[in-house]
Amino acid sequence: MHNNTPEQAPLGVLIIGSGFAGLGLAMRLRQQGSDDFLILEKADQPGGTWRDNDYPGAACDVPSHLYSFSFEPKTDWSRRYAPQAEIFTYVQQCIAKYQLQPRIRCSSEVSEAWFDESAALWRVTTVDGAQFSARALVSACGQLNRPLYPQIAGIERFAGESFHSARWRHDIDLSGKRVAVIGTGASAIQFVPEIVPKVQQLTLFQRTAAYVLPKPDRAYSRFELALMQRFPWTQKLDRALQYLYHEARGVAFFVLPGLMKLYRGSFLRHLQRQVSDPELRARLTPDYPLGCKRILISNDYYPALAQPQVEVVNQAIHEVSEHGVISADGREHAADVLIYGTGFAASDFLAPMHIRGLGGLELNQAWKEGAEAYKGISVNGFPNLFILYGPNTNLGHNSIIYMLESQFPYVLSCLQQLQQGVRYLDVRAPVQQAWNQRLQHAIEHSVWEQGCNSWYKNAAGKHTNNWSGFTFSYRRHTRQPDWSDYDRVR
Repeated sequence: MHNNTPEQAPLGVLIIGSGFAGLGLAMRLRQQGSDDFLILEKADQPGGTWRDNDYPGAACDVPSHLYSFSFEPKTDWSRRYAPQAEIFTYVQQCIAKYQLQPRIRCSSEVSEAWFDESAALWRVTTVDGAQFSARALVSACGQLNRPLYPQIAGIERFAGESFHSARWRHDIDLSGKRVAVIGTGASAIQFVPEIVPKVQQLTLFQRTAAYVLPKPDRAYSRFELALMQRFPWTQKLDRALQYLYHEARGVAFFVLPGLMKLYRGSFLRHLQRQVSDPELRARLTPDYPLGCKRILISNDYYPALAQPQVEVVNQAIHEVSEHGVISADGREHAADVLIYGTGFAASDFLAPMHIRGLGGLELNQAWKEGAEAYKGISVNGFPNLFILYGPNTNLGHNSIIYMLESQFPYVLSCLQQLQQGVRYLDVRAPVQQAWNQRLQHAIEHSVWEQGCNSWYKNAAGKHTNNWSGFTFSYRRHTRQPDWSDYDRVR
């Protein structure tokens, strides 16, 4: 039922990935009455980020009402910031309501895709050898889907169990164990407080301290839940207010970065309240401007680090031994379990797939100096390829769901062109170049260019991930394609 070969009638749309991006576009296609699409998912079930990241304490750091589709509202979120299991359930509910399961092919990791110019079709092959063809190819892989493992000497020698937080080993009981955690990013600040009470000892290896602000989280009261279910407009109002609050924060990110100093005061007060040891506080105080790296929110991270069985090591790691981790000062920190909280290969868009466009041009070659796309969606030389949550569409201040909902109508308009006699759409090179020059120029004046390294940049220092302005400006840019930006081949 899910197979499609080049010899068969091609699909209208082939979507890679079944997270919020892929499912959201599929839901929009369903709303238009379309059934001519298929989603390829590499895992054994759909769900994206919220399927993979089921570590203890996993939760969203964007309010629930913002981190859900405006066209598929949920009025019974249990908390202001939803836990992983609840978001994953929401995803399953969306799949069921829009009857998407028959249009999802799981355990189908794409290995390569190439554009057949003579037929104006994308030819796609999966790791298991299945072949598909489609008029349009949509990448909905996201930016945070491939776990990044640190390049540290001796990792293979470690005799104990080891795993990445995005591949949590629930079969391993950490009770009474000596645990070493490498990394202090958004995942670590959530799972560390959960495992500290269980372990005999936890050694946290911190390359750079993170800014951790209070998390304004709480459970919704029975009255609030009843009110939102009885009057759904109250949920929409709350969503709108949260959107405006978060959007206003963008001023400090990319208009007046100096305003971040005001937030730093809030951070220092939070740290002072939760950590009494001045030496530990000094280790947990970042030496770069607030906002330059991702800002984190937690109410229990600092108290967890202040526990007697926890040691924060900000020495660089020299190597991993059979029995633990050796820091740069030569000290061996014994460990039974090693957990990597080292994030994702965020700037390696569409990797490890091999994508070839016009004339056999490889996407890796086109992006040899860093990924870029027109409006984060289209790439010159790769007709009828549309990227959701692509280069420079990530945010530091608001919800990515808003950005996705800006991209859906744009992509749907392009798909409509393909149904109306256009063989393929290829964004013009000067248009893409001008767009990205303006974007990179704007980022130069943002807080992200204040002298720190982060996953917002690639190895060469190019900003490949973040959008450079307000989300409402991005929505204005993507409201309707300007067909003069594209070569439309009929």
